[in-house]
Amino acid sequence: MMKTPTFMDEALRQAEAAAACGEVPVGAVVVRDGEIIASTGNRTLTDNDPTAHAEVLVIREAAARLGSQRLIDCDLYVTLEPCAMCAGAISFARIQRLYFGAGDPKGGAVEHGPRFFVQATCHHAPEVYSGIGEMRAATLLKDFFRDRL
Repeated sequence: MMKTPTFMDEALRQAEAAAACGEVPVGAVVVRDGEIIASTGNRTLTDNDPTAHAEVLVIREAAARLGSQRLIDCDLYVTLEPCAMCAGAISFARIQRLYFGAGDPKGGAVEHGPRFFVQATCHHAPEVYSGIGEMRAATLLKDFFRDRL
């Protein structure tokens, strides 16, 4: 029996494509009404842009496609726990639900570090679901960095 692909599978494909370009393998997908409306991977090196994290890029793409800065009815799937910058973008975009794969004890800002969404200064907090595709996401990251030693 063949496994049905999930939205996280597409985010992982985007992460693999980013790794193939020498980028840190993080991929993200925005979903609305059960349809992928935007997907991409990290492009910080490719774009020479420290803000070109997969989450920021995919939010920009989805906002442009929908013609709105608010992604109220949208879910975000990302392979790695978002950093503080990306958590801020998720909040400002009003993402409904956040699904992420691997936790990031060093740079994460959702379940680690500043825990952005529980701060009093956070304007909007999405529902958060962690550990989705965690093993595959973590292995992709570990292999990427191991190969660079």
